[in-house]
Amino acid sequence: MLQVSRKFEYGLHAVTYLAMKGPERVVTVKELAGEIGFSQVFLAKAMQSLNKAGITRSVQGVKGGYMLARQPEEITVGDIGVAIEGQPHLMRCSSVDCECEIESSCTHKGYMFNLQKRIHDLLGETTVAMLLEKFL
Repeated sequence: MLQVSRKFEYGLHAVTYLAMKGPERVVTVKELAGEIGFSQVFLAKAMQSLNKAGITRSVQGVKGGYMLARQPEEITVGDIGVAIEGQPHLMRCSSVDCECEIESSCTHKGYMFNLQKRIHDLLGETTVAMLLEKFL
């Protein structure tokens, strides 16, 4: 059924790990991968996406790595998802370039759009700080 991508999962774990380490702590991809247990190469790609979106900030040099660019209270799970995957679309008809052959006669379109909105709202209202408080 619905499943988040591995890259999104890596990004979510990385951001929460950085948040747990504190605002000034620079963490290498090697440390992140080792602590979380993910592939270093794949995690590096997720980190690039998070950096490009302004969620993390890269620090160059010998003691370089990544740190959060914003406070955990300001970063939502939705922000991470969009940074990693782009805008979510549960079904083909929710994108601009609809490719569904039954779009005009679909009886489930309203339900699916409502489901997508509820998921989007949940991701948008859940911050990294909330994840740390409730689930760790």
